[in-house]
Amino acid sequence: MREDSDKTSFYRYPPTPTWAVKRFFFTMKFYLIAGEASGDLQGAALVKALRSADPNAELRCWGGELMAEAGAEVVKHYRELAFMGFVEVVKNLPAIIRNFKQAKKDILSFKPDCLILIDYPGFNLRMATWAKKHGIRIFYYISPQLWAWHTSRVKIIKDCVERMFVIFPFEVDFYKKHGVEVSYIGHPLAAVIAQHTATQDFFSRNGLERNRPIIALLPGSRRQEVERMLATMLEVVPRFAEYQFIVAGAPSLGTDFYKPFLLKGPPVNLVTAQTYDLLAHAHAALVTSGTATLETALFMVPQVVCYKAGSSSYRLARMLVNKDLKFISIVNLIAGKEVVRELIQDDFKLANAVSALAEILMGPRRNAMLAEYQAIGEQLGELNGADLAANEILDCLKSP
Repeated sequence: MREDSDKTSFYRYPPTPTWAVKRFFFTMKFYLIAGEASGDLQGAALVKALRSADPNAELRCWGGELMAEAGAEVVKHYRELAFMGFVEVVKNLPAIIRNFKQAKKDILSFKPDCLILIDYPGFNLRMATWAKKHGIRIFYYISPQLWAWHTSRVKIIKDCVERMFVIFPFEVDFYKKHGVEVSYIGHPLAAVIAQHTATQDFFSRNGLERNRPIIALLPGSRRQEVERMLATMLEVVPRFAEYQFIVAGAPSLGTDFYKPFLLKGPPVNLVTAQTYDLLAHAHAALVTSGTATLETALFMVPQVVCYKAGSSSYRLARMLVNKDLKFISIVNLIAGKEVVRELIQDDFKLANAVSALAEILMGPRRNAMLAEYQAIGEQLGELNGADLAANEILDCLKSP
């Protein structure tokens, strides 16, 4: 009998001892799956919290350097999973199928007390369906954006997930409307960023001019999105000669990946694995839509949100997206209004980027944005969401 077969109805994940017995006689085992850089960051906080709550726990994961540093054994790096858009998914379907098979086999071999899924819905919702069939207890940390598109997938959460942990206040109402009770834990980034202290040698370490204001360019962490975003971002540089532009590089892509982009125009610095230090010193930013928009807001850096997908992927997304959704950036969604300018698809071009950036370098638009950022930070609070989630997971595991 094949261990990873979804067609075997009589195979069930072996029953494990009760939580209390496990805590006394055995080691608790957790399997986590994160498929992106943002998931690695948030997963690292959860790994630390689980280790704090249960120092003897074994944690095995799909993630990245941050989860490894936090104390989990990384089986698969997220850079091997980050396929962006419908067309890219189809092109890489054989690799995705292999990843599913590897994950299923590894989970069954590891025999975790629970599976913890972190965002990354295309992969993780399928894993939830499979794991439920095999009797594995499932927790979901950081909800996928089901309120934005593919809302019908809420049924998978309702049927398969023991507890969903959400990080935005509006997600509580969304799930309640669909008959799912969730735990609001606050956004983990609020606490992480509140505790961040910028390194004093950031300028000297990276060869930067201390007296020249910085505009940060955050083109994303996945190869496809950086290829679409960075060239246009860099076209803006000559229009703002009094500023120094710095690209936030994704560690998973390597510095050589960025060199062809950076050689085409005026000198621009690249910093890798220093995004928070960069934002701590930045005057403004151009940011690819995603978690980075919220990070930028919590660092109180005025920004322009940018996004461009492949034409086929974008047309498909337009058909699938919730028609009531007015914005795509997390900042605007939390505020329920336009706080930051969004340059999406055809609107993301040089002239628009230049005018939108100029608006926030000084003056009333900049001041209004900073005031809204303050309100968003207060709304998210400084709850230690990772600790709350870890303790609730362990409490749930007390029950068979």
